Amino acid sequence: MTNILAIVRKEWNGYFASPIGYVVIGMYAIVFGYFYTVGLSWFIRQSMQAPQMGGGGAMNINQQMIRYVFLNSTVIFLFVVPLITMRTYAEEKRSGTIELLMTSPITDFQIVMGKFLGAMSLYVAMLGITLVHMAVLFVYGNPEWKPILSGYLGLLLLGGCFVSVGLFFSSLTKNQIVAGMFTFAVLLLLWIIDWVGGFTGPTVERITSYLSLTGHMEDFLRGIVDSQHIVYYLSFITFGLFLTAKAVDSERWRG
Repeated sequence: MTNILAIVRKEWNGYFASPIGYVVIGMYAIVFGYFYTVGLSWFIRQSMQAPQMGGGGAMNINQQMIRYVFLNSTVIFLFVVPLITMRTYAEEKRSGTIELLMTSPITDFQIVMGKFLGAMSLYVAMLGITLVHMAVLFVYGNPEWKPILSGYLGLLLLGGCFVSVGLFFSSLTKNQIVAGMFTFAVLLLLWIIDWVGGFTGPTVERITSYLSLTGHMEDFLRGIVDSQHIVYYLSFITFGLFLTAKAVDSERWRG
């Protein structure tokens, strides 16, 4: 555990020794703030117009505002996570420190988990910024806390999947740009894979719907924590880290 934490600290220091950590967090904070402001403005206007137009029932801020803000924020991760993960192994190879890492008394599991938790800690820091926006809603409104909590759980699991893909491609090359572009391409493919289901038969549609990374987010944002979705995300993360471990192991043998 000590070795894993040492790698986590090394990764964290690496993010903020260069502008990447500040740029990623700043970019996410600005874009999420924009989505939040636009969504809240729309919700307030609709709430004021509903009685005048004879709309029945109160509007639900969780389903009609927060849900869509969270969904839109997943688009940001599609661009931001490759920036976080592209340097994890590629930079080590480029600078030559990968040889020192491979010859250290550290197992492949510890290396992979340290890199994974290091990238996830920056991801969690980004999510932490959004708690300020949610706190404002609780001060001035009355949202339900359970859908928000399950929504954050879904975002954490989704982020873990994104990071595991990024680590794998970073472990295959010494070029950070190549690692980032491959990560983005694969994540985009897994993002839109369920679109294919609309033009095929029901069997393919069920398969592509299950493989879609964002398709499993819907229930979390509704406040439903389904074990099927949790198993999918955890299996995806495990498989991604397994492939990364195999790539790291092959690097050790080549070294």
